[in-house]
Amino acid sequence: MPNIKPVSDLRNYNEVLRDCQDGEPVFLTKNGRGKYVLIDIREYERQQAVIELLSKLAEAEAAIKTGEEWQSLDEVKERLGI
Repeated sequence: MPNIKPVSDLRNYNEVLRDCQDGEPVFLTKNGRGKYVLIDIREYERQQAVIELLSKLAEAEAAIKTGEEWQSLDEVKERLGI
């Protein structure tokens, strides 16, 4: 179940931060509408790594479709100095 709190709960920020440490995001509302999300730094870094990986995979997929990145065996050997 999502952890939703009004932004006014930040007056007692230690409790809000403790909720973030459980690995679940805390959603903060302002005037009854979603406004902010607090997450633990490790979760943020994990999400950023996933985004970067997906971006690299999308680049690789696009390169495969265009065929621009393909090299012949001889080109690979030459590049590696074999």
